[in-house]
Amino acid sequence: MDLKEMKNQVDLTATDMAANNVRILSAAMVEKAKSGHPGGAMGGADFINVLYSEFLNFDPTDMNWINRDRFFLDPGHMSPMLYSILSLIGNYTMEELANFRQWGSPTPGHPEVEVARGVENTSGPLGQGHTMAVGAAIAERFLAARFGDWMSHKIYTFISDGGIQEEIAQGAGRIAGTLGLSNLIMFYDSNNIQLSTKVEEVTVEDTAKKYEAWNWNVITIKGNDATAIREALVAANNENERPTLIIGKTLMGKGAVDVDGCSFENMVSTHGQPLGAAGASIEKTIENLGGNPENPFQIFPEVQEYYAEVLKKKQAYASAKKAEQAEWAKANPELAAKLEKFFSKEAPELDYEAIVQKSGDATRSASSVVLAELAKNVENMIVSSADLSNSDKTDGFLKNTKALAKGDFSGAFLQAGVAELTMASICNGIALHGGVIAACGTFFVFSDYMKPAVRLAALMQVPVKYIWTHDAFRVGEDGPTHQPIEQEAQIRLLEQLKNHSGQMSLLALRPADADEATVAWKMAMENTKTPTALILSRQNITELPSKDNRYQEALQAQKGAYIVEKPETTPDIVLLASGSEVATLVEGAKILRAEKGLKVQIVSVPSEGLFRTQSAAYQNEVIPAGIPVLGLTAGLPVTLLGLVGPLGKSVGLDHFGYSAPANILDEKFGYTAENVVKEVLALLQK
Repeated sequence: MDLKEMKNQVDLTATDMAANNVRILSAAMVEKAKSGHPGGAMGGADFINVLYSEFLNFDPTDMNWINRDRFFLDPGHMSPMLYSILSLIGNYTMEELANFRQWGSPTPGHPEVEVARGVENTSGPLGQGHTMAVGAAIAERFLAARFGDWMSHKIYTFISDGGIQEEIAQGAGRIAGTLGLSNLIMFYDSNNIQLSTKVEEVTVEDTAKKYEAWNWNVITIKGNDATAIREALVAANNENERPTLIIGKTLMGKGAVDVDGCSFENMVSTHGQPLGAAGASIEKTIENLGGNPENPFQIFPEVQEYYAEVLKKKQAYASAKKAEQAEWAKANPELAAKLEKFFSKEAPELDYEAIVQKSGDATRSASSVVLAELAKNVENMIVSSADLSNSDKTDGFLKNTKALAKGDFSGAFLQAGVAELTMASICNGIALHGGVIAACGTFFVFSDYMKPAVRLAALMQVPVKYIWTHDAFRVGEDGPTHQPIEQEAQIRLLEQLKNHSGQMSLLALRPADADEATVAWKMAMENTKTPTALILSRQNITELPSKDNRYQEALQAQKGAYIVEKPETTPDIVLLASGSEVATLVEGAKILRAEKGLKVQIVSVPSEGLFRTQSAAYQNEVIPAGIPVLGLTAGLPVTLLGLVGPLGKSVGLDHFGYSAPANILDEKFGYTAENVVKEVLALLQK
């Protein structure tokens, strides 16, 4: 429907009844579960109803339609509001709402991404939901720049006081405004109530001025007034230069009353507990909103009728858009094939063996070489860096494209500025939108700033690629603040944590030389089901020994671990490591063979998690049972503890680093061939 016509065609009575229906269902869900957050859901019901019934374009028969508008919920505690509105369009049953927060129910306490039901994102900690919406808006502009305006659609998002306060909002607001994402429309549910305080007790900032300073179009309205909401959404849809923030002044717990029928709105207590526990009356509240306290899980007949008409119009709109796409595809068969490939979720085809690496290069530099080829050959990839592109070497990609800019999304590089968490969450949003591959880079030690978004990527099963360089204490002169010690152990915990599909939730790869770095990128690009972490060295690494074709031998890394050097008979000792330390083991093994006559097997383990998914026979071939094992890691010894076994030892660091040149730190910390020999001899004497 044309936006200008909506004002005259909408049935205001049905609109108000639908909003009340959402309020009743939201309050009833929380009350029955004896757990949840009813107040915000009740206050936001007017906006969500107007949005879904009049503005949000989707196909009720095909919720995965690539050209749909998307809605990203930031305050996941307001999940009852989302489930309730989605029940009005037929995506949830009353029974499913009644089982809110229960085992096996599709209505968890915070929404988990399920596009078929209309849930575009796992909300996670406050602030990330609307930041993912920024990523989706970037993906939409990226795709429209390549396939035409017929692909244009809107990204809507909903944020609360808590999300506005989370630090990630700074980065999301800045980037969206800088890029002029006019396809992004955000409703701020400003009800002045938080979980334990009122807003003025924790902040006195002028939110409108803050977003205006970031180049946002800001509209302030009465957030429970359907007419005002409608007018604001029309204005937001007509904006073509800036993202829009609609500040809706809403009432927490709108419609709530106590046992005497007196208003119980605007109370802190209704934020995070059932109305009954907060001091309101759930029965009187449901009556006040026009419902039946004895059976609150109902959709009013008038609302059913209203939404039946709404869905007809949605489907008609989607059919017309699909017909437009079909005409475009007929006229542009090559582009149509490309679009289909973009959304296929298939790994792009690339001849990785043809990529020429420099022997002895740092793996961050080897990564840069691969990124340059990806920029030339993978047209649906966006790479981002947190103001480190010339140091994390993501500039290899940038040299073959250009940065995204306001009004020009023909490039494929996002200069995120110094905002690691924002960048990672934006990449989640890009991946969730579909059609675009997302990768982002920074120093490994700064992965600490990214972990909340990395965790959500693992939970949502989105294949974002993380490019983490400066992987160890060999950052050197920068000192202990910049030297990752415990970070690898933390990230590898996600290899041990299964996602809801029963898969390893993240693939972490620390390649041992340049060719292994190429293979690691191959594995990352071919991993279309979970996120991948590439952990890369700042310093040059000696190429591992090769009998013939080093790249072909490095392909064995696709099993998570493989034998680099193998004795002719049963080994006396197995040496294993990942990354830079493998080359150190090779040098130590030379001495052990020459001076001690030991038979040494050397193993590169870029991914312990992946290795543990291989057959028992393969695992025993790589790390034979009953043979002493020495592991060497630049991180915490626990990193390799699961591989060395009861007869072995993991040698690593149990302290922070120091400021000194990398070679000095290697010597002081014992990362030398001589110390490998010392550790092996001590282990074999046990």
